[in-house]
Order: sequence, then C-alpha cells, then structure tokens
Amino acid sequence: MHSRSIITAAATVFVGQALATDAIPVTGSPAGVVYRAELPEEPFFAGADIEGNVRGFISGSAPADGNGVAFTVSFENLPTSGGPFAYHLHAAPAVDGNCTSTLAHLDPFMRGQQPPCDSSAPQTCEVGDLSGKHGTISSTSFTATYTDPYVSLEEGVGAFFGNRSFVIHYANSTRLTCANFVKVQEPIHSSNHSLTSTRAPTPTSHSHGVPTGTGSFTTTSHGSSNPTDAPLPGAASVNHFSVPMLLMGLAAVIFAL
Repeated sequence: MHSRSIITAAATVFVGQALATDAIPVTGSPAGVVYRAELPEEPFFAGADIEGNVRGFISGSAPADGNGVAFTVSFENLPTSGGPFAYHLHAAPAVDGNCTSTLAHLDPFMRGQQPPCDSSAPQTCEVGDLSGKHGTISSTSFTATYTDPYVSLEEGVGAFFGNRSFVIHYANSTRLTCANFVKVQEPIHSSNHSLTSTRAPTPTSHSHGVPTGTGSFTTTSHGSSNPTDAPLPGAASVNHFSVPMLLMGLAAVIFAL
C-alpha cells in the first residue's frame, strides 16, 4: 500500500507536468471593455499593521493594438513590514470579502507556482502572477502600468479575469486583502476592431519582451498556499494520444502492486 501511494503521488505530479504548457498570447481584445477592482475599507488579515486597509485598485482594458490587457495598478498605505508584497489574479471572486474563497492563482495552463515565475520568460509563468511577471511591491505605495499579453478580456476564455479577483499577499504568502473585478465600461463596436479573441499558436521561442512597470523586479517565492486550480476553459490543448496512454500505463502499474 505504501509503494502504491508513492507511485500514485509521483504519477499525479508527472501527469500535471505533462499537461502544463506555456501561456498563449491573446489577440483581438474587445475595445472599450474595462474591468476594475477596488480594495475594501477593511483588510482581510486581522493582524495587518496599518490603519484601515491598503487603498487602491487594479483596472484592465484593451490596448490600442487589441493584444492582451493594459493594466493600471495603484496601491498605497501598505504595511511597513512583511514585504516584498505580491499580487495576483485569482481564479474565483471573494465571497463576502473572504480572500480565502478566491482559491488559487489564475492558471489555465496548469503551470503551478513552483519554480517561481521567471520575469524574463513571462509566457512560462502563471497567467495570474502579475507581480511575478511585472514586479513585486517593496514600499508602502506602488503604481505601475504595463500590458500583459497573456491575460484576456474575452468572456469564456480561461485567461479571462473579469469575473474573478486579485489578492495582495505578504512575502510569506499570507493574504492581506483582496477585491473583485467588475465591468465599468462596455465594448465599443467598431468594424476596425475584432471582438473575437484569436487562439494564437504556441510560440516557437521565448523571445517575448517583458512589459515595463514601475515596480521592482525582485524574484521571490510567493503565492497562495491553496493548490492550483483544475484547468479552466480556454486552456491550451495537449497531445490527446500521449496523455491517455500515459495514464493507462500508470494505472496498470498501480493496480499490479
């Protein structure tokens, strides 16, 4: 039984790695769509050494070329200790202000949180790991503007964030505060702008430039302690022959023990 448990755990990890792929750039973001999440008045973490809560917001809209999402990030009144602070898009909205209910990071390509995100290769990071790709927070106030090519404004796509949330974490992964995104503007219908996101092929090289922002680019291990979510709609396809055969082989080994 012990041997079977070890093999089962190893098989789960191996299959998860086999399914993971690089994020796919998003094109054709609908013009005029804006989602914004503003932090509440009280922090989620009761031990926060601040008066009130962190103040600020994240907003996302379509850039001029319709590729990815242009983000504006603005925070102030962060704690003077416990940083550098990380912030991520999470898979679910917060229920009644409970940041635990946001689940894990937005990760439709099943990348997982380890190893930590490499900002020089953002396509290999979790889609929702904004601070990993664009810089963590090392002061009591923070502003940044950047375009993330792997996040989507199109509903129904795995990389869509408009019905989700973001969470600010201490360096030790404790959830400090969170907020849900809401739509604040509607699409602009234009014959010159596609309203349908194109599923671009997986890039053949990792030469994408890292969007610039005003945050520091400190590499740190951070994120939710929750397990990575199951695949979300719009995740990249995988080889439909090799994975089932792998699973069948592993099952045969497990049940033979």
